[in-house]
Amino acid sequence: MKTLLTSLTLITAAISSSFAGVIVVEGKYQDKNLYIQNGYAGNGVGFCTYEVTINGKTTTDEVNSSAFEIDFSAYQILPGTPVIVEIKHKDDCSPKVLNPEALKPRATFEVVNINIDKNGLLNWSTKNEMGSLPYVVEQFRWNKWIPVGEVQGGGKMDNNSYTFQTTAHSGENKFRVKQVGFSGAAKTSDNVTFVSTVPQPTYAMSKDKADIKFSGETLYEVYDSYGNVVKRGYGDDLSIQTLGKGSYYLCYDNIMADFAKK
Repeated sequence: MKTLLTSLTLITAAISSSFAGVIVVEGKYQDKNLYIQNGYAGNGVGFCTYEVTINGKTTTDEVNSSAFEIDFSAYQILPGTPVIVEIKHKDDCSPKVLNPEALKPRATFEVVNINIDKNGLLNWSTKNEMGSLPYVVEQFRWNKWIPVGEVQGGGKMDNNSYTFQTTAHSGENKFRVKQVGFSGAAKTSDNVTFVSTVPQPTYAMSKDKADIKFSGETLYEVYDSYGNVVKRGYGDDLSIQTLGKGSYYLCYDNIMADFAKK
């Protein structure tokens, strides 16, 4: 009797251990399916995966093949819905998720409204965000778009509202917001502009050639002759004491100039 019980215990343990592995993939449905490379069990009998669940519910996807697809649309899951996928498999093998990035957020936002007031306060509202991604606020100056701030996206399908206090340069200012998805694909909003009454600053080299003094606080960048940024900051005093001899390009306010360090 004892031998029989021992045998049954060993058989039960073997069955339990052969179904011990779980691969979990979490994210939000991005209107894309998951593709699984399955393969055979380690003992060569049957396939590795034996069950797949989405948010705790067993799917009807056919898992008894060397590769299969997890079709979210078959379960009436709407884009932007949080999902937890569990791929249960035998412990002597492991299936592979070929495109786990399918549940990672993409830049899908649509701007409902974007504007900027006379004080430089940027406001925008969006819909159709299928995941929380940061919004990068960009300003056009020195003939290029440069990042000037960041606001974390809410990730909701509707009623997302944001504000960001910008820092203006003299004259016309142009701003936009941008998101970059997990795959590296970016999406930008339309531009908004306003005219600032901030006076245009001037600059002068100090007598000892160690500093550049601005007549007012300003954003600035200094490039060497090869186009590399060697100084970047905000203020009314720019130290150039550590720069080597040569020609440099100075970008400040909305102006581009050049100077030589001797």
